[in-house]
Amino acid sequence: MIIIDGKAIAIQIKKEIVGEVNRIVAEGGKRPHLAAILVGHDGGSETYVAGKVKTCEEVGFKSSLIRCENNITETELLNHVIELNNNPDIDGFIVQLPLPKHISEQKIIEAIDYQKDVDGFHPVNVGRMSIGLPCFVSATPAGILELLKRYNIETSGKHCVILGRSNIVGKPISTLLMQKAYPGDCTVTVCHSRTKDIKNYCLNADIIIAAIGVPEFLRGNMVREGAIVIDVGTTRIPSSETRSGFQLKGDVAFEEVAPKCSFITPVPGGVGPMTIISLMKNTLLAAKKTIY
Repeated sequence: MIIIDGKAIAIQIKKEIVGEVNRIVAEGGKRPHLAAILVGHDGGSETYVAGKVKTCEEVGFKSSLIRCENNITETELLNHVIELNNNPDIDGFIVQLPLPKHISEQKIIEAIDYQKDVDGFHPVNVGRMSIGLPCFVSATPAGILELLKRYNIETSGKHCVILGRSNIVGKPISTLLMQKAYPGDCTVTVCHSRTKDIKNYCLNADIIIAAIGVPEFLRGNMVREGAIVIDVGTTRIPSSETRSGFQLKGDVAFEEVAPKCSFITPVPGGVGPMTIISLMKNTLLAAKKTIY
């Protein structure tokens, strides 16, 4: 059983990005510039955005953070998006989700210039991805593909079961793994909250990607010997054993499942670090203008 070290791979990619940024600047180009809009004070969002700002510094990007209170109106938020769309110094930007209930997330996503949509959520990017055209691929699915690639995990002809059908992970990773590419060429089954007998689907899977949002949903009796398991789950569970007062739990019962696997990602330290580094890769592509 091999534990897939997302942290180590992210560090490796970070070094590659630093080298590329240094080359661009040495040749007289501008530093890539990533901006983020953060609405409210959600703990998870604060942590994630702080991680993005820190990583920008580490790879030599410029970064900007626009903070908004929870009571911002949809119109005011849209105005911030339009300003970033029109700012030539900003190569890419994200609006951190979730947003307050009085704001339509879809409306905000569609307002973002798809050429600066480094989160890969705009319908233009999603549509291009679905037919295999160059685009910004959303960060978590892109990170999963990178892990499979860097560990030389064979995907062609494999049966991949995806637990979860979210627009951010489940749907895009299912599309990507069906593509005629590497990683790809999988036979894909998507399971979700309405799927009957999920255990049976999982037992027939060569690869399982757990992105269902239920802590330790995937148990040892649901996985066959030699399976590859990618855990996307990150649920905060209260804990008296940590300084922060919580610990992260994945969607996989790691202690039960790991002994049966050929490869498995841990939580934390698996897919998580790859998400931020994939966002950096998208920002670099936006700055180089090699897609659009």
